[in-house]
Amino acid sequence: MTDAPSRLNIGSHDLPVSPELSRFMAGDWAGSPLPDSAQVAAYALTPARRARLSARFPGERLIVPAGELTVRSNDCDYRFRPHSAYAWLTGLTGEDQVGHVLVLEPSGAHGHEAVLYLRPRSPRADGNEEFYRDRRYGEFWVGRRPDLAEAERLTGLRCAHLDTLGSPAGRHAATDTELAAVLSELRLVKDAWEVAQLQLAVDHTAAGFEDAVRALPQALAHPRGERWIEGVFGLRARAEGNGTGYDTIAASGAHACVLHWIRNDGRLDRDELLLLDAGVETDTLYTADITRTLPLSGRFSPVQRQVYELVLAAQEAGMAALRPGASFRDFHRAGMRVIAEGLTEWGVLKNAEGDLHRRYTLCSSGHMLGLDVHDCAKARAETYLDGVLEEGQVLTVEPGLYLQPDDETLPAELRGIGVRIEDDLVITATGARLMSGALPRTVAGIEEWMGNLLEG
Repeated sequence: MTDAPSRLNIGSHDLPVSPELSRFMAGDWAGSPLPDSAQVAAYALTPARRARLSARFPGERLIVPAGELTVRSNDCDYRFRPHSAYAWLTGLTGEDQVGHVLVLEPSGAHGHEAVLYLRPRSPRADGNEEFYRDRRYGEFWVGRRPDLAEAERLTGLRCAHLDTLGSPAGRHAATDTELAAVLSELRLVKDAWEVAQLQLAVDHTAAGFEDAVRALPQALAHPRGERWIEGVFGLRARAEGNGTGYDTIAASGAHACVLHWIRNDGRLDRDELLLLDAGVETDTLYTADITRTLPLSGRFSPVQRQVYELVLAAQEAGMAALRPGASFRDFHRAGMRVIAEGLTEWGVLKNAEGDLHRRYTLCSSGHMLGLDVHDCAKARAETYLDGVLEEGQVLTVEPGLYLQPDDETLPAELRGIGVRIEDDLVITATGARLMSGALPRTVAGIEEWMGNLLEG
């Protein structure tokens, strides 16, 4: 019997392989052509993207890795998703991109040649056992990878074996803050194909919200109804795309006052609200980000309606502020002005001036959206947070009120209510287009929508 070479990723309980089995595994394999790719449109867009990056760093080597696997527990890894900048520059989005690296090598007076260093398909001869023994990279364990020639035909890039990369000097996207910032800033404005991918993500997400409402009777009967809802949405996300774009927030009752409640281990109560914040990520890795706050009885109580309608008014004001040339922060300011005035009318605040309303709103009212749910996050403030909106940018508008259950500045009837309304919009030449309008936002619209789904 032979042990596996040290470079193979095998389990401590894997059986040794005899020389006879090793020889037997090496022969008599038929050819297996690589399946056709559905990513052709993405590959066609990447040369122009790389050219834009090249122009920003003439004469410098640029290194953009896909990323590495991360251990979840012992010998089990988390599912792999390539780094967004790598996906944007290559069009490659699959789990087989583990460890791959895009290098832009200086070429000519100012340009670059793009070289993709990858782990090609393992040969099945000459004693190579990776294809059937390696748990991380073996074809029989994790699936087919392209060989170098196939990868070149697929991407249009010159491809080389990852083992030949070594440790090249240059600007590294994982450590170079300027390169990381530029890679974010180049993605701030989406092209028509990207907007279409985001609309697809939004449409699938709307279907997932409908699934969640239809599942409410089962979820209400389960001791961890929040997780039931999370699971129902996750089924839609995996069936229609790559999965969820971020951890689903299914927050009922006072859990909705926790901004990123992802434990989702609570029971649902018909007298309370459910805050569902979820998004489907497409196979091309573009994600939606939508939130609806739903009455679990199907009808808002008077106090729930009071809170909801103030948040809705804030969102309407924020959306109305979206247009090319407007400051990015304008929509947040517009929404928070409405919130502050509403809290003052309720007697919670003495006046609407200052920033004391933030005790009840906690965070900003929106962000860029794209390959990441909080897209372009490495962009410099002057180009993003302190910049102006441009046609083709996609962003969320998501004001909220989070009225903590132990907040003694609030009347008792308001405590423990959390409401967020979040929609995705694309900036147009004259304003903004609501991408997620298929999901109702008004009190009457939500009640009618829920009633129809639950009756069906």
